[in-house]
Amino acid sequence: MQQIKRWTIAPPSAAAAELASCLKTSPLIAQMLLNRGIASPADCQAFLAPSLHHLHAPAMLPGVIRAAERINQSIRNKDKIVIYGDYDVDGITATAILWHAITLLGGEVDYYIPKRLEEGYGLNAEALRQLADAGAKLIVSVDCGITAIEEVKSLHNKNVDLIITDHHEWRERESSNDSHLTAGLAPRVPDAPTPHEPLLPDCLAIVHPRLPNDPPYPNPYLCGAGVAFKLAWAIGQVNSGTPRVSEDFKKYLIEATALAALGTVADVVPLHGENRTLAHFGLTCLAHTKLNGLRSLIASAGLVGQKIDSYHAGFLLAPRLNACGRMGHAALAVELLTKADEARANEIAAYLETQNRERQTIERQIAEEAADQANKLGYDQPDCRGIVLASDKWHPGVIGIVASRMVNKFNRPAVMVALNNGHGQGSGRSIPGFHLARALHACRDHLEACGGHEMAAGLRLDSTKLENFRAAFCDHARKMVTDEMLEEEIKLDCLAALSDLNEPVVSAMQRLGPFGTGNPKPTLFCQAVQIAGPPRRVGKNANHVQLQVKQNNTFLRCIAFNHGEWCDQLQSGMTIDLAVQPSINEYNGYRNVELEIKDCRPS
Repeated sequence: MQQIKRWTIAPPSAAAAELASCLKTSPLIAQMLLNRGIASPADCQAFLAPSLHHLHAPAMLPGVIRAAERINQSIRNKDKIVIYGDYDVDGITATAILWHAITLLGGEVDYYIPKRLEEGYGLNAEALRQLADAGAKLIVSVDCGITAIEEVKSLHNKNVDLIITDHHEWRERESSNDSHLTAGLAPRVPDAPTPHEPLLPDCLAIVHPRLPNDPPYPNPYLCGAGVAFKLAWAIGQVNSGTPRVSEDFKKYLIEATALAALGTVADVVPLHGENRTLAHFGLTCLAHTKLNGLRSLIASAGLVGQKIDSYHAGFLLAPRLNACGRMGHAALAVELLTKADEARANEIAAYLETQNRERQTIERQIAEEAADQANKLGYDQPDCRGIVLASDKWHPGVIGIVASRMVNKFNRPAVMVALNNGHGQGSGRSIPGFHLARALHACRDHLEACGGHEMAAGLRLDSTKLENFRAAFCDHARKMVTDEMLEEEIKLDCLAALSDLNEPVVSAMQRLGPFGTGNPKPTLFCQAVQIAGPPRRVGKNANHVQLQVKQNNTFLRCIAFNHGEWCDQLQSGMTIDLAVQPSINEYNGYRNVELEIKDCRPS
């Protein structure tokens, strides 16, 4: 077989054996913990057995106490509070978290979600004015607002206070005069504390995990729903007058971890530390949630009675919530998670299901057209380093997903542009090592606006500038993308014999979850295994391949998804190397270890 992926195996640590002995676990598990930067027995125990006590005190979060006190003032005064959310899963769940918290404490609260296609991302000046004119006394943003310098000024002559809660990167004072940027699409540097002085909106309070603070907040990687969860906790503390919240509010916060987990997984923030704790408990709570909307959402995804993990949250539940934001208006998803009774929740969940199916159909069609266009433009050639595709037939709410598909297909940074009436709205995805937001910034002379972060970004342009932008982007990519970056890399935790992969060890591996960014699923190198019997194609479209492998006296079943073509290359008796992810397969009451093959090569 032709190997097209680069395998990188983590060097074995001399400390693994001692750590394994201390933890009374397999050296494989110890090596995986060390690979993830978890070295001390105490840290390992905390990682393997997360506790809500590991969450940081809300008061440590910059701006949270001032915000919580002001919100409680409005709750007491029965002032109208409006939560200004965002149309993605992180913004939807963040909105729901705060809505439930304020409602539980007796507040008068509503929400506002901007329309993706008409208003775009972030705070909208006209919407803010309309909310103030309609009687809002306090507006609280979630998952947006940190760059809305000009938009916030629209409230300065209104009798309304504004609290911003966000986790995105702010503008810096040294670059605040970049006239080509808009408030909603300001460039974002990597998610790490910056020494530059922030340029912040003028409002009552800003709650943000990376704002300068002494000491700094320990988790700079909170998503919008995570920030909303910590603010809700602080609101409960201020309301009770003690660090302890009321018993009813405590029960709510535990329930709210389910919403926070959805936002955390969907926003692809690193799943370690506090984020991992929220995801761990929230995913557990999802399976037993009492919230009508979540129950209906879970039922629509066919997950009733199942243990819900990060895959289910990220690839089955989140797309359903995202669908109405991409195809229509995300306010419906917020209603599902807030006001909806059981009957209404079932109705909305069913509608989201149809929206998601429509999104999938449109996505497949655009992906086919995009791949054809890429081939015609020569983007499949070795000298290509970047991809820019455009059409006036593409839905702007879906192009970001298709950009990810193009990256997966061609392993190059890709930008998709939906053209309409002389303007283009673009969304891009990148590969490791190529900073997409900086690349767009380098092409800013051809853009009306751009922004984002290293792996994902957006842009707006005049359609007459498309070809100039395409040339500039591809030229920048040609200079920055190396041959090594074009090779898809598989990172392997360690070498493992098939005999090492018994049920207790693989079950212990599952305790390392939830898996995601910053905590990848364990991937192992199984060297020189023999194919025991003819491989066979399986699946509805015969696009997967199933085989059994043996090593000495150990036999294990393997599955390779979407690699049906391997069936023609693999033969019984062949000796191969495998990159695999082990799991426990449960069927009809039986449990057995199964290996998902991520890549394979001749031994």
